[in-house]
Amino acid sequence: MTYKEYLQVLKEHSPYDFLDYSDNSIFRRIEKVMRDHELTLEELCEKTRKEKTFVEEVVEAITVNTTELFRDPAVWKYLFEKNLPSLNNNSFINIWHAGCSTGQEVYSLLILFNELGLLDKVRVFATDISHKALEIARKGVYQNQIDRGCIDNFNSVFDIPSGDNTTFLKYFEVDEKHDRIIVKPFLKENIKFIRHDLVKNEVPFYNKIDVIFCRNVLIYFNVKLQNRIVQRFYDGLYNNGMLVLGAHEGLSGFFKTKFDRHGPIYKKSNVFHLRY
Repeated sequence: MTYKEYLQVLKEHSPYDFLDYSDNSIFRRIEKVMRDHELTLEELCEKTRKEKTFVEEVVEAITVNTTELFRDPAVWKYLFEKNLPSLNNNSFINIWHAGCSTGQEVYSLLILFNELGLLDKVRVFATDISHKALEIARKGVYQNQIDRGCIDNFNSVFDIPSGDNTTFLKYFEVDEKHDRIIVKPFLKENIKFIRHDLVKNEVPFYNKIDVIFCRNVLIYFNVKLQNRIVQRFYDGLYNNGMLVLGAHEGLSGFFKTKFDRHGPIYKKSNVFHLRY
């Protein structure tokens, strides 16, 4: 039996389809599941066929939930200074975080909007396949963030001198002893956290979107699946809507003509290109 055959078994005995994920990344995670449970591939298949709770455990292991507050500060600074102010005249600002993981980037973006005086206009749809990640995101309580530099990232975005935590404390309660930060309730008011499989499920809302965040998700898909997901993003965005991808992700082929790149941001274009 091969890993691909195992993914077919998983597809047949669960709501999940990982067949178009990048082979190298997903095979490493399957191997880890096998090591952790001391299973052969055949035993893993048998357990997957029989135990629904185990299937959820496998899915949690396969999906990647790596994120942090204001990850890649230069991207957030560019958004804050160059892009988001253009939304000032909107009556509402619709945001989709596709693959929101544990929610740090959701709250990072809301902080930018609050600093711009636009928070009351923002409506956020934050989706992820992982039930556990969404639970953490809803609570907004994060361990081991201070030592990893979350306050330094924050201050870098807003040009605040190192050691000045005044602005950070507007948004978080800080427990330095236990290296824990807690999102303040007012940031959570206009977020809908929704469990959603980006590969299999239809978009779980009908709103057109101004900004889509999908950072470090497409990198785990093969090219065929990447293109299908990017087409969905294109269809869901307003003209001139923004798509924010991860540092090691980009658009290829015809999609380069459907978006105009501005620094780290891709803007939906309404110009039709015959060639690329």
